[in-house]
Amino acid sequence: MEYYHDTWKLGIQPEKRLKVIIIGAGVAGLTAGIGLKRSGHDVTILEQVREIAEVGAGIQMAPNNTRILGRFDVLSEIVKTCNFMKKNSLRRWQNNEELGTAPLMPVIADKFGAPLGVIHRGDLQRTLLEAAKKEGVKIQTDHKVVKADDNFEARVQLKNGDWLKADLIVAAHGIKSDIRRQIAEHHNHKDHATPTGDAAYRILIPKEKLEHDEYALGLLNQDVGMRWMGPGGHIMAYPVKNNTVYNMVLLHPEKPNVDHQEGESWTRQGDKKEMLDFYKDWCPEIRNMLSYVPEGDVKEWTLNSHQPLPSWVENKVVLIGDACHPMLPYVAQGAAQAIEDAGVLQCVLAKSSTNVPLALHIYEEVRKARAEAIQGSAAATRKALHLPDGPEQQERDRKISQAGKGEGENPDLWSDTSFQEFMWGTDVMRDTIVRWPEYKARAEGTHLHALAAVAYT
Repeated sequence: MEYYHDTWKLGIQPEKRLKVIIIGAGVAGLTAGIGLKRSGHDVTILEQVREIAEVGAGIQMAPNNTRILGRFDVLSEIVKTCNFMKKNSLRRWQNNEELGTAPLMPVIADKFGAPLGVIHRGDLQRTLLEAAKKEGVKIQTDHKVVKADDNFEARVQLKNGDWLKADLIVAAHGIKSDIRRQIAEHHNHKDHATPTGDAAYRILIPKEKLEHDEYALGLLNQDVGMRWMGPGGHIMAYPVKNNTVYNMVLLHPEKPNVDHQEGESWTRQGDKKEMLDFYKDWCPEIRNMLSYVPEGDVKEWTLNSHQPLPSWVENKVVLIGDACHPMLPYVAQGAAQAIEDAGVLQCVLAKSSTNVPLALHIYEEVRKARAEAIQGSAAATRKALHLPDGPEQQERDRKISQAGKGEGENPDLWSDTSFQEFMWGTDVMRDTIVRWPEYKARAEGTHLHALAAVAYT
């Protein structure tokens, strides 16, 4: 497939076939289901909704997740609905001045062996759902899980009172996960949302709304990511659905007296008039684009951060995706980190299917520090993108311009080559297998030199 150069294969089958229950049929759960089923495990996904709908807006498909999806043999289908951005254009809020650019495709694919694209979340979820069914994953809708048993053996209780048992429980049902709360409480950790001060409008503008506007149609037809930065907010925009819909995410200060628990939803209705009011002093090009947003089609999402959990694992129960590391959108790694979880889970259970708690312990060691570091990068990126006009903003713009010429660091971490190497260049699956003896020795409370000493006696 074009842009995909990865040839590494897991090449390991588990000793024991496990019965696995995955909670949640989102990106994390479906990808984990595909990976574990391909390893030979018996996989059932329990989804609380009666019908799985295509919801959400545009999301990024970064090399660190397309690499894994290629290994799971689903990338060739996913790219059919992907747009591949040639570059990211970083711009001033007030006059649309381009401060600098960051090259994307095909440079990124040549560097990291896997492509970078953007896709509508519904297209991604639909493709993963079809792939999971094709692999033979059993998917049961209208099955809401309310708790795991108190000892975190692989048993879960449904809302109707029934208990289901397996060899492993994978909780992939998001930030409001009951299993997340249960594991947090087990460690006397009070899990709560901390407001960032920001909210995000998510809007999708169909092509027919733009057909009589040459500039707007040009944005839709060119595969260029547009990032406008201004005081207190920024906008990220790009085409999706093969250049038939323009996707925009608009970060802005949240309104007072927001219900932060209710706000953690992609589907909460926003107000077009309020949106237009915040961006009324931004450049004409932005105001013009926003005028085409269909009435009633504005979604608003309050952005909250969550302190890292003490643990993602208890006995035979494991958290993945937003259930353990909810990501803010500033570096566009939500889907990627969930898919990394799925890739590592496949690896550890291929290496240690007869000792599930050991496998999960190593999964957590591989994933937790990395995912939480990427989580933590949001604060620095948010500050850089939302600076008020003044000397600090001018210095940021100078650095962006220099970085665009290949000189120095980019304050926008998503566009910074060093941070890209960390985000996109890390191969978590290969790392898990190559360093397995080290991880296993540490997990078992031994040391490699002690093992070597035994080998020579």
